[in-house]
Amino acid sequence: MENVSSSVKVQPTSTAKGKSSFKGGFWLVVLGAALWGVDPLFRIILLKNMTSSQIVLLEHVIISLIAIPVIWKNRHEFKSLGWRHVGALLFISWGGSGIATILFTMGLTSGNLNAVLLLQKLQPLFAIILASLLLKEKLPRHFSVLFILALGGTYLLTFGFTLPIGHWSEFIQVGSLLSLGAAALWGGSTVMGRLMVGQMKYETVTSLRFVLALPLLSVITWSEGAAWNLPAAGTTDFAAVMLNLIGQALLPGLLSLLVYYKGLTTTKASVATLGELSFPMVGVLINWIVFREVITYAQITGFLLIWFALFMISRQSDSSSLAGEQG
Repeated sequence: MENVSSSVKVQPTSTAKGKSSFKGGFWLVVLGAALWGVDPLFRIILLKNMTSSQIVLLEHVIISLIAIPVIWKNRHEFKSLGWRHVGALLFISWGGSGIATILFTMGLTSGNLNAVLLLQKLQPLFAIILASLLLKEKLPRHFSVLFILALGGTYLLTFGFTLPIGHWSEFIQVGSLLSLGAAALWGGSTVMGRLMVGQMKYETVTSLRFVLALPLLSVITWSEGAAWNLPAAGTTDFAAVMLNLIGQALLPGLLSLLVYYKGLTTTKASVATLGELSFPMVGVLINWIVFREVITYAQITGFLLIWFALFMISRQSDSSSLAGEQG
């Protein structure tokens, strides 16, 4: 591998194709994150037969069957990688996919539930700070106002017009620290993803995210020691599990990240992290349409606030790209 200088170079977010490319990139990030929200449609059946770690492991195995040929085809891209890029890839595949999920799950079981959920909402803040430090990104005009609106909308989606905790001392717990760690890893994964799609094809980055996570997920699943309770082969239940597993792997798994990383090639990490808020929005819609959960006025308000913030950020990103071309 080549030596890498201390500066981080990424593909510029404005392209020669003009404003539609940049704006389209942001909405691809929104779409990719939104596809994560359909996860419960598949997972609810799978959880009757497997643990979460078993599901994630099998999902990665299925996707790796597609990803490995892609990696082999694009193997020439590895020649330009330095140790910084290797670290970024491991951060994405291990930190974002595995360790963050473990920390967040541990936080839910060892702290105040609402405090853990609230602190996890700080994920965009970590992404914005890291993007500024590592990628030297500059924030769009009025971004701080839109950021507050988007976070406020996410808060309303989760807690409504209520205070989630009874006393501030409930924040000072191990569970809260674990939740902050998970938020930092998830936010950092957005930044590392932006770094890597400026260095490699987005298809290669997506493929490596799944393949590199396999060793860690295998160790996690093995250490869990849970039995595999799959239905007998050839039965209707077995077919249902397999279809849902494949659907889980290909839709909220592979397709969502392909779309997401494609969008990230022309979108700043600090902007993309707010685009990811489409994920909880779709989750609320799925719960309403499929699982018949009532949507409150607070959630509708939060939904509208997030969409307004995303729309305004998209317009500002569009204007920034156009100004860059005219300058």
